[in-house]
Amino acid sequence: MKAIVVTDRAAGTAGMKLVERPEPQTSRLASLEGANYGDVVVQVHASGFTWDELEWPSTWIDRLGRDRTPSIPGHEVAGVVTALSYGTAGLSVGQRVFGLTDWTRDGTLAEYVVVEARNLAPLPGDVDFTTGAAMVMPGLTAWQGLFEHGRLHAGQSVLVHGAAGAVGSMASQLAREAGAYVIGTGRAAGRQTALDFGAQEFVDLEKDTLEDVGGVDLVFDVFGGDLGKRSVSVVRAGGTLVTIAGPPEVRPANGLAIDFVVEPSRAQLGEIVQRVRDGRLRTHVGSVATLDDAVAAFNPTERVKGKTIIRVRP
Repeated sequence: MKAIVVTDRAAGTAGMKLVERPEPQTSRLASLEGANYGDVVVQVHASGFTWDELEWPSTWIDRLGRDRTPSIPGHEVAGVVTALSYGTAGLSVGQRVFGLTDWTRDGTLAEYVVVEARNLAPLPGDVDFTTGAAMVMPGLTAWQGLFEHGRLHAGQSVLVHGAAGAVGSMASQLAREAGAYVIGTGRAAGRQTALDFGAQEFVDLEKDTLEDVGGVDLVFDVFGGDLGKRSVSVVRAGGTLVTIAGPPEVRPANGLAIDFVVEPSRAQLGEIVQRVRDGRLRTHVGSVATLDDAVAAFNPTERVKGKTIIRVRP
């Protein structure tokens, strides 16, 4: 099968290569290195790649800390189940699925991938594969940050950093639908996009003063660093700062600061895809490329707004 592999951490996305790799076989599935009972083989139709994946230790080593290069990146998948291993429940061969793959195993920038069945959810026939792949990481990250860790509810206010991005736009929509007041942040060029995706106010981080926002119940942070530190000042007493950028260096004096790593969830994917089907939620896809053109797509000459999706099958 065709697959994108990486072997050099220092090279970043420029070190990606399109190669031929062995295709997972049904008869071998239960004994594949790293495969477990409950795995399925998925024929990949669309794949997503997160911009900082090549900085994650799990891209380069397995669960026991052993080097696993050349490794296949990408952890967001939409496709069709082609084989089941022993112990698999809830899915069937030929079923359309989407979901999040294991961090320490080969990923989805390939024609086939082995995934734990519990990490996948059914993809309804009226949702295309590109949309399916695009909603996985942004949708789960936004859902878990807002509702599991941020405990957001109607009537509260939330500040969403990077509101014009793939994750931020999803967080803005989900928060707005939940009855929260949404303030988005970003660069001036992203203002209209952020407003289109649900933000009711916009803070231009290049011109406006973040601290002028006042107190909010929840800050949803995707950047960390200096912006994460400054964000503490806008969390009102009893509020929460939730971040995916690692442990916060500064915490609210009278509130909570929580960092988290997104986890697979079939139930949450079901909630997200239903909102997409109802028209209550939109994915933010910036570009779509083929597997043959994936290396170029991840090394664009111009800034891409939104999620880059690799369409593996036509």
